Amino acid sequence: MNKRILIKLSGEALSDGENKYAEAVLADIADKIQKLLDQGTQICLVVGGGNLFRGAELSGNLDIRRPTADYIGMLATVQNALVVRDYFRARGVDARVLSAISMNQVCEPYVPGRAIRHMEKGRVVIFGGGLGNPFFTTDSASAQRALEMSCDLLVMAKNGVDGVYTADPRTDDSAEKIVHISGSDVLEKNLRVVDGSAISVARDNGLPIRIIGMDDLEHISDETYGTTVTPE
Repeated sequence: MNKRILIKLSGEALSDGENKYAEAVLADIADKIQKLLDQGTQICLVVGGGNLFRGAELSGNLDIRRPTADYIGMLATVQNALVVRDYFRARGVDARVLSAISMNQVCEPYVPGRAIRHMEKGRVVIFGGGLGNPFFTTDSASAQRALEMSCDLLVMAKNGVDGVYTADPRTDDSAEKIVHISGSDVLEKNLRVVDGSAISVARDNGLPIRIIGMDDLEHISDETYGTTVTPE
């Protein structure tokens, strides 16, 4: 059993394809998080902002500098974090938002010790604002925060895929699921399931990563689900 885990959710994971936020999806996430809490697991989350904004699209189509676009994307992650926090609370799951970008009127600043204390008290901590710097993905922020929180495991919860495969299972019937793979092999084979910088920092600091489907979140501690990227 993992005592403390960080779960990375994409912004799209909050959507049903038609709405930016889907009640059924949020309810399912909250229920699965509650089950993990009931098992004694301490949980922190990083939520992406792709359902609201993608900086690469703005900087690629308008005369907007990449850092500016990235900062706007960080603000989108805070918006999603606030939505998830309030929804969790409405479902009886106590949660706090800590942002790398200071905005004291709406959430707490990111202070590592404070985040750990929240988790020790049974609260879910949701990290917003990425790392507070441009040119870093929320995957990278997830690996960094997981290490700072001394997490036992980093979980990348994916929509539409339940692990790493030898090929795209949606287009190739011969694709086989990989249960265990080293971080070095992921980078060498250029498997684009997680940002390469996140794989590198996790590998170099001994942090295992589990890539798992959203539907299997409650099975995080069962290695037969998803793909485990070992820090080798």
